[in-house]
Amino acid sequence: MKVKFGASILSWIPPKWTAEGGLYAIQKTAEAGFDLIEILLPPSMDINVQTVKTELKNYNLDAVCSLNLPDSCHIPFYPQAATSLIKRALNKTADLDLDFLGGVLHSGINVFTGEQRTKKEEEIICEVWADVADYAQKLGITIGIEPINRYESYVCTSAAETLYMIEQVKSPNLALHLDTFHMNIEEDNFYDPVIIAGDKLKHIHMTESNRGMLGEGNVHWDDLFRGLASINFTGNLVLENFTSQVKGMPGAVSLWRPSKYNADDLAAGSLKFMKTKAAEFG
Repeated sequence: MKVKFGASILSWIPPKWTAEGGLYAIQKTAEAGFDLIEILLPPSMDINVQTVKTELKNYNLDAVCSLNLPDSCHIPFYPQAATSLIKRALNKTADLDLDFLGGVLHSGINVFTGEQRTKKEEEIICEVWADVADYAQKLGITIGIEPINRYESYVCTSAAETLYMIEQVKSPNLALHLDTFHMNIEEDNFYDPVIIAGDKLKHIHMTESNRGMLGEGNVHWDDLFRGLASINFTGNLVLENFTSQVKGMPGAVSLWRPSKYNADDLAAGSLKFMKTKAAEFG
């Protein structure tokens, strides 16, 4: 297996999926030269499987899926609702003939209790993960859990704590999904989390500290790629940067200043950067 370079639909369109927006994101991802597209599934799961499969085939593009749990599926509060939604997402992933579902699958983004995660909450989360991982395994799908920063969640904010909880579940298809934007806030460096994850690391959102062009912010890319080379990483490197020039994105992802680049330039420059670093570190 080799590393695949991808782009999230959010590099092109706002989070709300539409048939027209989905096709546009697929077209632009293929035209930019990426290997795959990450389809952020809407909680409604309102996505036409046959249409998307045809579009992916027409543009010779591989794909993976992701899901961010809404407030109503914050696992510590609503484990049954979260389990149901994740299983629906797994069904949609399987219907698309895909084998990976990543994303924020531990908590609702921006849901807080005002306290640190409790042991009881850990137990509830691990019970849900065990259930959905078993369900996913029967479908041939790997689930990637994405830690996010302290300003968006109190549940899983670092690689180490997320791996700790994954290890409690002991499901072979439960994996880690990192994001360099969140790592820049929460991790001590970009090398150690990759090393401790090892073969549990399957998917990375490649995002600059300012959500702009890769290489023009504070992310220590050399340390990240050095770590990836050390573990012989063979997963997906997926661009997830944003531009205010895409209608609807400023409010969706807090782009409160005008972006320096448009979506096309961000994609082209960032893909070139990723491939150059990958070649440099072997």
